[in-house]
Amino acid sequence: MNLRATLRAFSVAIALSAMAVPLAALEQKPFDAAAVKAAQEAGKPVIIHVTAPWCPTCTAQHAAIDALAGKPEFDHVTLFKIDFDTQEDAWTGFGARTQSTLIAFSGKQETGRLVGETKAAPIESLFASALAK
Repeated sequence: MNLRATLRAFSVAIALSAMAVPLAALEQKPFDAAAVKAAQEAGKPVIIHVTAPWCPTCTAQHAAIDALAGKPEFDHVTLFKIDFDTQEDAWTGFGARTQSTLIAFSGKQETGRLVGETKAAPIESLFASALAK
């Protein structure tokens, strides 16, 4: 292979790798009751996060959650964000009493809950509990 062909092949490889998208990642979405129900009925790991944009504790939780998003073991977890200010029916339906509440489910089974926790290790343990079958 000559130098020109090698450079062309190298350029194509770089372009293709730049377009690569991970196959799966921790999915974060706004709360949707039907989507939560479908995920739970399918036996999937689900995290409910009752959050508020003005809440500094919630902001710290977001940072810990974003760090987990890069870990492959959490690729199939779906996190649903409930807005504390506008979705009271949703968060009270899960028995939450305040913002900064995280609730883990493995399918329909609640596996754990944290309120006001911002440390990465307990949040990671909560996420891991949702993976238990």
